[in-house]
Amino acid sequence: MRMILLATDFSERSDRALRRAALLARATGAELLLVHVVDDDRPRRIVEHETGDARRLLHDLGHSLRNHDGIRCSTSIVQADPFAGIARAATEAGADLLVIGPHRRHLLRDAFAGTTAERVIRTAACPVLMANGPPVGPWRHLLLTTDLSDASCAALRRFADLKVGAGAARTVLHVFDAPALRLAMAGTLPEDARGTYLDDQRAEAAGRLTEFLASTGLSDAAPIVRRSGAPPAHEILGAAEEIGADLLILSSVGKGTLARAILGSVAAQVLASALVDVLVVPPPAPQKE
Repeated sequence: MRMILLATDFSERSDRALRRAALLARATGAELLLVHVVDDDRPRRIVEHETGDARRLLHDLGHSLRNHDGIRCSTSIVQADPFAGIARAATEAGADLLVIGPHRRHLLRDAFAGTTAERVIRTAACPVLMANGPPVGPWRHLLLTTDLSDASCAALRRFADLKVGAGAARTVLHVFDAPALRLAMAGTLPEDARGTYLDDQRAEAAGRLTEFLASTGLSDAAPIVRRSGAPPAHEILGAAEEIGADLLILSSVGKGTLARAILGSVAAQVLASALVDVLVVPPPAPQKE
């Protein structure tokens, strides 16, 4: 990994993301680019005043990272819509990873959908890390998720190329469906028949996951399967809590139970509710002929 871009608004949430980005930069030797976007859809005097303040704050942050943390660091200010500015900065810098802070959590409603964070994650060409957990050290346990699709396979390989999480335990989750138990007549099935059917579906899902891991070079990861009895996001968060994962890895493109409307319902729910770091990885862009 050569370039990590941190999008900061100088809030406490952004400070958490900054410390995680600094840990990753130090561990991988990557350069860290600090970016602040000034919303330019306001009176010019306000934009210029905020730009000046941001320039001084970024200078101090960059100086501290270079001199106290020993990290190669540069800074940039972009005048644009926050979402567009972050996405453009990541593309222009050729960022391998974009780090953002957690979104503001509301007690009465989920305010994730439609936020700058959601728009950035949904459209970014590079992996995006939402730093939710306390950045006290390297990750200890990674939970990777897959729907066994080709797109998910490509995303997991792209995650491997980032070379982050070295030394951490790795678990791969596949949420499987048991369609017969969703049918109207499922309630008429005898209990033993339901149990046998579910065991067969679980064994089949476990076999497919084992084959998938072998094909993606993740044979050393611990496979787990869970039935999609609850919404997929709940299964992901439940599995993460059970194994003590401190980083969740999701693919931004896929099909089936786990990836249905990813960055529609599933990923938005995970990102809105997760108390640990979440990394959303798009598959590599198609090679141009």
